[in-house]
Amino acid sequence: MDFTDRFCRFFHRRLSRRARLYTEMVTTGALIHGPRGRLLAFDPAEHPVALQLGGSEPADLARCARMGEQAGYDEINLNCGCPSERVQRGAFGACLMAEPDLVADCVRAMRDAVSIEVTVKHRIGLDRVESYDFLAEFVGRVAAAGCSVFIVHARNAWLKGLSPKENREIPPLRYEVVHRLKRDFPDLVIVLNGGLRSHESALEQLQHVDGVMLGREPCDSPWMLSEVDPRFFGELAPVSSRFDAVDGMRDYLLRETAGGVPPRAVLRHMLGLFNGLPGARRWRRSLSDAALLAEVGASALDLALEQIQGQHANLLPS
Repeated sequence: MDFTDRFCRFFHRRLSRRARLYTEMVTTGALIHGPRGRLLAFDPAEHPVALQLGGSEPADLARCARMGEQAGYDEINLNCGCPSERVQRGAFGACLMAEPDLVADCVRAMRDAVSIEVTVKHRIGLDRVESYDFLAEFVGRVAAAGCSVFIVHARNAWLKGLSPKENREIPPLRYEVVHRLKRDFPDLVIVLNGGLRSHESALEQLQHVDGVMLGREPCDSPWMLSEVDPRFFGELAPVSSRFDAVDGMRDYLLRETAGGVPPRAVLRHMLGLFNGLPGARRWRRSLSDAALLAEVGASALDLALEQIQGQHANLLPS
């Protein structure tokens, strides 16, 4: 939430041709009653890209799934994993795991409405109840409604007492539960999410499941995405260096700012590009300097680039 917007996804696509990108969770109410065009907007370069929906009314979800398909998305994903209290007040997100029949109705309605894939993202349990049977029943009922892809965050969602950030850190990771789910449902596509900080750990999990989802790590350190195509798909990376990635963003940045988008909206997703390297702090400071952005606008990207290039001649594209 508040991060994987269309600007983020365009930048991440510069780093990997093959990774599937997901939108922020968009609620059905926002799509039906709000600025639909802005909420669904994305660049064709982002494909393959999935629209993640939040909601619990089958008819509304079906309507919004149709909007997503008409807008050109490749997948509709139903969020049954967000634990925030705001989302709970709307009776969707992780609390939907307690109502598998309702989730099944939602999936069935969306599958009847669209021809693209409908998937579900969820947790392995609610609160401190660690019953595998609870998880297996949820997956079984939703699968019977036509869902064949489950993205499983390998932690429980504690619905009271923890912030969303704490819910990503405090409930213990239990990868073995997701592994068991794959063994018990061999015909389903099971994708593991949660706590994956490196490609090594992701590749290890692929010995047990069909796919992995990287969440916070690529947002904090986006350069890791440049290894996705070589490591997971045996293909060359689309960029040869961090500077190549920056060059590929320049025209996009100029186009978007010419249309009225604040430079910061695009540049904030590039702050972590040089993380771990000398000059990274200066790079981040330059791209987030409100006074500088107000003065020079999109040119801040080139100014930041000039400051860091001298320290990394070995990283320049040949």
